Amino acid sequence: MKFVVFFALVAFASAAKLTDNVQVLKDVRDGPIGPTYNNELELDNGVVVQETGAEGSVGQSNSQGRYVFVSPEGETVEVTWVANENGFQPSGPFIPQDHPLPPHAEEQLRIAEQQRAEGIEFDERGFRV
Repeated sequence: MKFVVFFALVAFASAAKLTDNVQVLKDVRDGPIGPTYNNELELDNGVVVQETGAEGSVGQSNSQGRYVFVSPEGETVEVTWVANENGFQPSGPFIPQDHPLPPHAEEQLRIAEQQRAEGIEFDERGFRV
């Protein structure tokens, strides 16, 4: 998961003005000792990157962390994430969310569930069997 930190730093660096001098306020790197590690980076331009790794269920390194930066519009963007057996799972208000289903689609799903409960089945062409 160290690649996540690398790509986050590349993204932050590309978003910053090339003429800005950025001061490192905090730089902590512990490990790795097997799958366990801890990395923290804080810059004076508002960038914060934190990541920890711990042993997963089959010996892999499960990671979790967060990154923060200030967008070109001046908004502070924070994303927290987990990466484990279930894949990379980011969360935060800036992460796009699935759109809710429209009412007619909800109704079709309700009807399909009712038909399954009644034992009604359809073939691959959509004909009732």
